[in-house]
Amino acid sequence: VQLQASGGGLVQPGGSLRLSCTASGEIYTAIGWLRQAPGKEREGVSCINSRDGRAYYGDSVKGRFTISRDNAKNTVYLQMHSLKPEDTAVYYCAAAWDQGPYVVLTTGVVDYWGQGTLVTVSS
Repeated sequence: VQLQASGGGLVQPGGSLRLSCTASGEIYTAIGWLRQAPGKEREGVSCINSRDGRAYYGDSVKGRFTISRDNAKNTVYLQMHSLKPEDTAVYYCAAAWDQGPYVVLTTGVVDYWGQGTLVTVSS
């Protein structure tokens, strides 16, 4: 699976951004986003089951971020609202062949990585 992420950028606190990740290649079970801020450990943000659409979120983004998928386009989106400076990080799209989205979110164990896209939340 090849993953192509896009949509990062600079946004003011309270603003919104939408990340996109387009997948090509083999079938995967779970696809989503993990992030890593400078000096911090990698953190699961959100992950979705590519078949049934069941989604999971990290505690720090619940209620602010929404993950969705368009299977026809092999694309997953992360809509981010009410962004905070602590959301600043490199966001990585990732996919797993036979692990569910909750496992991906909580362990960060994936089979495929996309390139990171930087999200900076700053005034």
